[in-house]
Amino acid sequence: MTLFVLLSLVAAAVTFCLSVVVLKLSLRYRLYPKIRERDVHTRPTPRLGGIAMFLGILVAFLVSYLVSAQFAPLRLIFTSPQQILAILGAAFLIVLLGVADDIWDLDWMTKLAGQFIAAGLVAWQGGVQIYSLPIAGRTVGSGWMSLVISIVAIVLVMNMINFIDGLDGLVTGVALIANGTFFLYSYLLVRGTSPTNYFNLASLIAAILVGACVGFLPLNWHPAKMFMGDAGALLVGLLMATSAIAITGQIDPAAIDRSQLFPAFIPILLPVAILIIPLLDFGLAVFRRVRAGKSPFSADRKHLHHRLLDMGHTHLHAVLIFYGWTAAASVGCLLYFVLPVYFQLPTWYATIFLVTALLVCTIVTLAPLGRRKVIEAASQRSPAGEAATFDPLDAAGQSPSAATAASVAVPDTTHQEKP
Repeated sequence: MTLFVLLSLVAAAVTFCLSVVVLKLSLRYRLYPKIRERDVHTRPTPRLGGIAMFLGILVAFLVSYLVSAQFAPLRLIFTSPQQILAILGAAFLIVLLGVADDIWDLDWMTKLAGQFIAAGLVAWQGGVQIYSLPIAGRTVGSGWMSLVISIVAIVLVMNMINFIDGLDGLVTGVALIANGTFFLYSYLLVRGTSPTNYFNLASLIAAILVGACVGFLPLNWHPAKMFMGDAGALLVGLLMATSAIAITGQIDPAAIDRSQLFPAFIPILLPVAILIIPLLDFGLAVFRRVRAGKSPFSADRKHLHHRLLDMGHTHLHAVLIFYGWTAAASVGCLLYFVLPVYFQLPTWYATIFLVTALLVCTIVTLAPLGRRKVIEAASQRSPAGEAATFDPLDAAGQSPSAATAASVAVPDTTHQEKP
């Protein structure tokens, strides 16, 4: 555990220092796009934070490789250098693609083709595939089927993460919580199945990615000085998918304590839980756009974070709500594995936590609607001529400019907007 923490700190320190350098260079040479019509931030802001994150991750992998020469357990991860090189090569490719899109705004077909190439590199050359489903070790099917399923899964996760990249610190914080939870799971899982060596690729990727997010968050916190851009969001999605597949598709939970039935399904449920918000936003966006006869990758201003802002939440509240939902789902799911296996406690403790946490998140999310109903009722009871000229409940259906013109309090508009 100590070595994982140290490698995470290396990634954090390098990412933070290089983020400052990239920010200064971006401002000096004006390496930032113009404000687009769909954007809601009001000043041009550099979007090249993904470069600093990638370099921080790269340095952390290099340090881990150098340490492995003196630390035998870690050396097992690097016994197949082709796998590590394929993952880092795919990461480099996806960062180049993201930077090009952040600067020149590529069309969606070009971006999608690049994502499939990067995912194919990880699954084919890197060998990170879903060889078996973690339910009694059942195989997925033929080698080609495993390859295709793995590639599609990686591409989906990359786009899910990219879709929610619309508020300062949103993706960075969500990825930090999700990968922190997944690191604990993969570490405890492998430690339980292989007590003599609990170093594995999934835990290493998750730990380093947590460090990169920690290092970038100070510059990405509201009001953000720099965005991670498509380069950072796609990079985060690529590595999250890679670490999840590396552990869930190749470890048979039959080796785990099966005294409780539910923990056996955690290898499938936890990756879904940590991506529950991106998955929901992605699904709704695709359905909404396809129903309107548009491309699933066309941009709009109807993502979940936009709806939270339109409901009346401030920028900070909206981001914290996303953090809350992510933490509730991922930690709650993790407890189903931890409590019975390590504390010999029944799983209904985890159920109580999960239900309570989700209920609290729901109340906090819907709170502005209750306040608006009170305001509406008060305005309708006011004497004629003194009634409010605008019904606050209509704010969610208006554009930000219309809502502002109606003198309704709107969230701070200095945050970013992504498709």
